[in-house]
Amino acid sequence: MSTLPINGITVGFDDAGSGPALVLVHGHPFDRSMWRPQFERFAGAGWRAIAPDLRGYGDSTVTPGPTTLATFADDIATLLDQLGVTEFVLGGLSMGGQIVLECYRRFPHRIRGLLLAATSPHAETAEGRRHRHELAARLLREGLGPYAREVLPKMMAPENIRALPSTARHVLRMMTATSPEGAAAALRGRAERPDYVELLARIAVPTLVAVGSDDAFTPVDIARLMHERIPGSLLTVLDGAGHLPNLEREVAFNDALQKFLEINFSRPGDHPFG
Repeated sequence: MSTLPINGITVGFDDAGSGPALVLVHGHPFDRSMWRPQFERFAGAGWRAIAPDLRGYGDSTVTPGPTTLATFADDIATLLDQLGVTEFVLGGLSMGGQIVLECYRRFPHRIRGLLLAATSPHAETAEGRRHRHELAARLLREGLGPYAREVLPKMMAPENIRALPSTARHVLRMMTATSPEGAAAALRGRAERPDYVELLARIAVPTLVAVGSDDAFTPVDIARLMHERIPGSLLTVLDGAGHLPNLEREVAFNDALQKFLEINFSRPGDHPFG
């Protein structure tokens, strides 16, 4: 793990491998370790894998909220500037996928490809905004422990909690270790997120949309909408996975991502970025 000062905070991140850059953005309420299976595979397979902790999560500084998707996007851009990375493939899951869309809205010229996993392009509804603000208050009051245990059967398909106990422990550990202040700041910022549906048709880079067949938060229908709206995109549905297909079906997820990268970036002359 490395750290760098950016935008008035300190960001923790992993950076390994060599070649074109693959940047992976974690979801809520997790940290960069949620990408460990992908990080390890692609850092050893001709890619420079970079996985940051978002502000308020993991080893990055907690700041007073709300933390908007635009703030997260600016942090990512500044971190990559400091690392000398000008162009990259950018992937994110859940909230991380929404941050990816915000990054594409703000600096599409730097992005060579997208991975949108278990995410939604829609603006928050009035009911959703109210829920996020109530949840933020709850987390500040109770901490992450009760919420984490309550939501685990929605983060992972229930049968996978039984079948993959070490994965379930990892997911629970990430959630319970998250700062209540950081999680609350992100919830309040995410409640005000813009609608990215119109942006989808303007995405002009190779895009992989991935979702678990049993995702309780961002169902397959949402992934299909993104696939239909993003020109030339690919869709992969991970059978039996919930909201964390990269962990619940890590081999199949990695295979799908590798195939996507090979199709779009492994021909001669297709790696003029880093």
